[in-house]
Amino acid sequence: MNKKTSDSAQSGGTSANDSAYQVLARKYRPQKFSELVGQDALVRTITNAIREDRVAHSFILTGVRGVGKTTTARIIARSLNCVGADGQGGPTISPCGICEHCKAIADSRDVDVLEMDAASRTGVDNIRELLDGVRYLPASARFKIYIIDEVHMLSIAAFNALLKTLEEPPPHVKFIFATTEIRKLPVTVLSRCQRFDLRRIGAEQLVAHFGSVAESEGVKAEAEALKLIA
Repeated sequence: MNKKTSDSAQSGGTSANDSAYQVLARKYRPQKFSELVGQDALVRTITNAIREDRVAHSFILTGVRGVGKTTTARIIARSLNCVGADGQGGPTISPCGICEHCKAIADSRDVDVLEMDAASRTGVDNIRELLDGVRYLPASARFKIYIIDEVHMLSIAAFNALLKTLEEPPPHVKFIFATTEIRKLPVTVLSRCQRFDLRRIGAEQLVAHFGSVAESEGVKAEAEALKLIA
């Protein structure tokens, strides 16, 4: 029995140093662009846009389920609203992860970053309710950011209500849409968004990534086993 186990047993439970179990998918979820695997074109384009201060007012992320659309949307939100450790920073490709905005977005509690699931809120009234807040400035962040998942599920009336704001968005507002069914979106909406097609990660990249995770977790994994998982 090692010392840590012995100390834990003597205390009648887990030791103070033991942390609560966290699902690996959450523990290793990318928090900045450099951690995104297999989406080089998106990373390069948004990196250049932030550096040149030419960030689009609306994005649409498309791809199959599980490819990382929502995670990418949150990274974009953090990059745009991060203020750095000293509170003085501007938009960055490497959000600090420690300022209040970075932490709040990671915990889904930032009042200026609103997420909506269009699969369950498809109607025009839902969109009008969301858009009522567009004209107001952010409470504390640089931008008010709306992340709408499964946007293809919106009704035609809801898309029409959204279109006017997409045509003339306030400078303090950004929209990030995510969809698995890009062909179902009206052309009028698509033409007003910067589109990114997120692709499946190749097997070799997955094997390398899984190997890195296993190493971080102190687990020895054979290459053939990682290939089978990938």
